[in-house]
Amino acid sequence: MFKKILIANRGEIAVRVIRACRSMGISTVAVYSEADADALHTHIADHAICIGPPSSADSYLNVANIISAAVTSGADSIHPGAGFLAENPYFADVCSKYDLCFIGPSPNHLAQAGDKSAAIRAARNVDIPTLRSTGDALDGLQNAREEVDDIGLPVMLKAVAGGGGRGMRRIHSISDLTSEFNNAQAEAKASFGNPGLYLERLLTNARHVEVQIIGDGNDVIHLYDRDCSVQRRHQKVIEEGKAPSISAELREEITGAAVKLAKSLNYVSAGTVEFLIDSEDNYHFIELNARIQVEHPVTEMITGIDIVKQQILIASGEPLAITQRDVKMTGHAIECRLVAEDSENNWVPAAGLLQAFNYPQGPGIRVDSHVYSGYEIPPQYDSLLAKIICWGEDRESAVNLMESTLDEVELSGVQSNLPYLKRVILSSQFRSASHDLDSNLGLANMD
Repeated sequence: MFKKILIANRGEIAVRVIRACRSMGISTVAVYSEADADALHTHIADHAICIGPPSSADSYLNVANIISAAVTSGADSIHPGAGFLAENPYFADVCSKYDLCFIGPSPNHLAQAGDKSAAIRAARNVDIPTLRSTGDALDGLQNAREEVDDIGLPVMLKAVAGGGGRGMRRIHSISDLTSEFNNAQAEAKASFGNPGLYLERLLTNARHVEVQIIGDGNDVIHLYDRDCSVQRRHQKVIEEGKAPSISAELREEITGAAVKLAKSLNYVSAGTVEFLIDSEDNYHFIELNARIQVEHPVTEMITGIDIVKQQILIASGEPLAITQRDVKMTGHAIECRLVAEDSENNWVPAAGLLQAFNYPQGPGIRVDSHVYSGYEIPPQYDSLLAKIICWGEDRESAVNLMESTLDEVELSGVQSNLPYLKRVILSSQFRSASHDLDSNLGLANMD
C-alpha cells in the first residue's frame, strides 16, 4: 500500500481524494498555485507545496514542477484527480520514469480514450453501436464539408482530444460549419493543446446516459448508470442515478456493452463509458472517459462503494475485491453542480470574496466542496463551487430532498447558478423525467 500520495489537482476533487487517503491512513501532499495559497486542500493535507504562479499552464499543468514536488516530498504515487493532467498519457508516463505510481489508467489507455476517434474504433471492434462519424481528425474546413456531404446534416463538430463541452458545436447547415469551424478549432487548441476536430452524426431529443466501470487489468465490473441529460453548453449540470428514463432491459444492454469494451482493452482503474440514447431507445457509444468523473458521488450514494478508494487499491496492486454480484443499487441519488456563474445575468463568471456559504446537513445529503465562508474565489480556474448530492429511497423522495436542500443553501458575496438549479428541480419535465438534451425545461436564461 502507498505511504504518501501527492494529489495533482485543486478544488473539490483534491479535497475528495485527500479525505479518501486520510481514511486509509495514507499521508497526503497537496500542490497549489500562488492563487490557491489559502485553498482548503492546502489546509487539510499533511504537506502542501507551491508549484507556480496562478496560470494553470505554469502550475497545475506544469509536469516538471509537479514531479519535482512529488520527489522532494517523498511521495510514492500521484493521484491526478479530474481535469488538468488526469487524462494526459505523457504525464502518466513521466510518473513511471520517476518511480511514482500514477493512480489511474495506463498511458496506453489514456491515449486511446483521449483520442475520441480511436475510442470509437475500439467500440466498433467489439460490435458496440456508434454514431456515424469521421474516422480521423479532419484535414481542414474543405475536408469537413466533404464529410458532411457523406454523413448528412445535422452533425456535431467535436474535439478529438475533447471533454467538458469544449470545442463542440452543433452544425445544422454548411454556413454553420463555415462560421464555427475555426472557432471550435481554436477552442480545442486552447483547452487541450490539440486543435483536431471530427464530425459525428447529431441526434436530436437524445438522452445522455453513462456507465461507471472499474477494472484491475484482469476483470471489469460496472457500478450501474447515471443520466446526465441536464446540460448547458454541452457541460453537465445535474446528474442522477439510476437513469430514470431507461428500461431494465436497456440498462442491462448498456452496462454489458460498457464492460465488454473495457474488458477488450484490459482496462485498469475507474472510468466512464458514455452513450447517447435516441427517442426509440437505441443506444450509441460516444466516448470513454479514463478518469474519475465529477459526478462519481451519485454512484457512491446508490452503491455504497468508494470509487476513489478503489482506484488507490487497484493502483497499489490489489485485485478487485468486489464482484459484479456484490454491486447493488439502493434508492436514487441526484447531484447538482453549484457554480460561480450568474445564471440571471447571461451566465457572467463570478470571482471574489465568498462572504457566506452554508448548507443543510442531515440524512441523505452530501456536499463535496472546497469553498467556505471568507474564501476568495480566484478567477483563473473552473467555476465549480460545490456538488450537492441528495439520496432518497426513490426518485421522488430524492427530488424532494434536493428541492428543500437548495432552498436552505446560503451563499452571498458572489453570484451563482443557484436560482437556475432551483428552477430545474421544480420543472415539470424534470419531475416527470421526460427531459432530454434538447429540453430547456421551460426555464428562463437557458441557452
